[in-house]
Amino acid sequence: MSNSSVRSVKHGAITVISLFRPETKNSVDRETAAELSQAFRDFESDDTSPVAVLYGEGGTFCSGADLKAIGSPRVNRVEPSGDGPMGPTRMRLCKPTIAAITGYAVAGGLELALWCDLRVIDKTAVFGVFCRRWGVPLIDGGTIRLPRLIGESRALDLTLTGREVGAEEALSIGLANRLVETGTVLQKSIELAEQIAQFPQVAMRNDRLSTLEQSGMTVEDAMYNEFTHGLVSLSDGVILPMVRPEDIFPSPEVNSGPSEQVDSSGTG
Repeated sequence: MSNSSVRSVKHGAITVISLFRPETKNSVDRETAAELSQAFRDFESDDTSPVAVLYGEGGTFCSGADLKAIGSPRVNRVEPSGDGPMGPTRMRLCKPTIAAITGYAVAGGLELALWCDLRVIDKTAVFGVFCRRWGVPLIDGGTIRLPRLIGESRALDLTLTGREVGAEEALSIGLANRLVETGTVLQKSIELAEQIAQFPQVAMRNDRLSTLEQSGMTVEDAMYNEFTHGLVSLSDGVILPMVRPEDIFPSPEVNSGPSEQVDSSGTG
């Protein structure tokens, strides 16, 4: 899949889905949102690709919805069912996604980043509810995912003020998972995706779903849900052979020098 707004390319087994609207700082209009949704549906149905990376070409992850499209046929779709205004934000994929973020991830772009499972950023990254400045609400899961990710107090700080959050702060409050050197974010995200792809996938995906689904459940219901997913993983039959504990946790190095002699004469 390759066009002027969204590009999907395989790097080995990893699918990299890129926004390509540099002239609008990778803002998303109706057509772009639909293309993003389709790209992730294609990824979900691709049995050869276990992890996807979402990236913004040209130094900006995503600046949000294309406000210049308002009042035209390009305006984002705003309906209670179906895809979200930004595209895939209402999807619950079975496979993990990683946001590779440079530059601005603001307003709807922040919501796209929050939709992903992990966020890898470089030192240019800036997050924020910038739509606060224009009277545009968060309607792609921002008010739900942000407090679940960083806590209600911090989420309200960002939601009420619309302030910028730089890379260091984003990492410190849990908004980002990895901070890498500028210019390496896509490669580091692909490497992280490849690391995740090496694990037995059924158990990993079910543990991911259990983690995502537990919010709002009682402890008892969440435990039962975890157990149900776990049974599916156990029945898959892909459990690695037993490994000796010492192969995983090597013993501390033993001091081979002469041992200290204990005076047993009682003379002190």
